[in-house]
Amino acid sequence: MFGDYGEKINLSSYSYLGLIGHPDIDDAVRRSTASHSTGSHGVRLLSGTNDLHSRLEDRLANFKKSQDCVTFTSGYAANLSIIAGLVRPRDYVIGDKLNHASIVDGCKLSGAGFFRFNHNDPDHLHHRLRQLPVDANVLVVCDGVFSMDGDILNLPKISEVCKENGALLMVDEAHSLGVIGEKGTGIEEHFDLPPDAVDIKMGTLSKTIPSNGGYACASSEIVEFLKHQGRGFIFSAAMTPQSAAAAIAALDVIECEPERVGQLHENAELMRMLLNRAGIDTLQSETAILPAFCGADQRAWFLAKYCIDNGVFVQGIPYPVVSRNSARLRCTVTSEHSSDDIHLAASVIAEAFRKIA
Repeated sequence: MFGDYGEKINLSSYSYLGLIGHPDIDDAVRRSTASHSTGSHGVRLLSGTNDLHSRLEDRLANFKKSQDCVTFTSGYAANLSIIAGLVRPRDYVIGDKLNHASIVDGCKLSGAGFFRFNHNDPDHLHHRLRQLPVDANVLVVCDGVFSMDGDILNLPKISEVCKENGALLMVDEAHSLGVIGEKGTGIEEHFDLPPDAVDIKMGTLSKTIPSNGGYACASSEIVEFLKHQGRGFIFSAAMTPQSAAAAIAALDVIECEPERVGQLHENAELMRMLLNRAGIDTLQSETAILPAFCGADQRAWFLAKYCIDNGVFVQGIPYPVVSRNSARLRCTVTSEHSSDDIHLAASVIAEAFRKIA
């Protein structure tokens, strides 16, 4: 169709709202270079903090309806720093079985007692919490949108269980900020819950927001604690002025152009409907991440090659990224895909599934 080279429909992008290349964001980066140049001078606690960092943290705290915010140089560094900063060897951390690898690594790095609960299962979480000492310090960590399945955390029940058992709840919104909720503000808006449903609201600045970095929005007390206990904050150079400026501008665009979020929801629903109509299992996906389940690793690789050869850039996801015998094509749609793009991409994927057993 498109041959080995040339333009392809991209179903592997994290730019969910199509903000990469947005003129307002690019202009903000140019202005930040003129005013701050390119370096950060050092770590945040010494000479690295500038006014753009402070503005970004204030902006994120307002966007997520939190008291305060601290930023990190990447989402991975944020998860390691937050989790290992908040819990220690005599504490406990409990995570969903399908949490992102960076969460798992943070849990292991902390040295705390580490347990998992069945995927998105509040009853099993409750059981796990009841197994711990009544006076234990406990952190529960979950993805907001699960990055390989595309389903949404059952926040109403998970939050309720945490509050009932006196555990702090941290939610990683890497794939939910800008993706769910009518205005794209994330998981609390999606479920119409108050801001205190989540204690630590973590997210990245490299997916919907076209920049680099990670953040934690929380109470002023927790944020101040992380600034002095989060090793990725203490010992890593600050994010560049350009990254901070791009993130600030992106939050402004999300608020000023809410139609992007609505279009993303429409596009995701259309792709889901077309794949399901073709008999392709998209698991429990409710979002712009749509797994086309195929089972065997080798089949996923051949399916991906067929799609790429025929104009659709999509990747096969094998073990150990997902569990054994649960390989899939991981399709992500954005607000920028046209209806024609989605129909064509779905038809190529369906054809691949028919031809490659």
